[in-house]
Amino acid sequence: MDIETLRAFFMWCTIINAAMLAVAFVMCTLAGGFVYRIHSRMFPMSRETFNVVIYSLLGVYKTFIVLFNFTPYLVLLIIG
Repeated sequence: MDIETLRAFFMWCTIINAAMLAVAFVMCTLAGGFVYRIHSRMFPMSRETFNVVIYSLLGVYKTFIVLFNFTPYLVLLIIG
């Protein structure tokens, strides 16, 4: 596997994961009540707990995108 293939792979991984993060953020922002109702049926919790869990989940997901997708892409751009 050459550097160009890896660079394209990490570029598309970054784009797809960032789009998924954006969709999740928009859903939680614009339809937060709907998302809460769906999840609270499966996992009974207060709204405050739900907000903390969702905020933490999105933060960890964003960290993973930067750490495992964007950083390797940036490194491959630098060394390529």
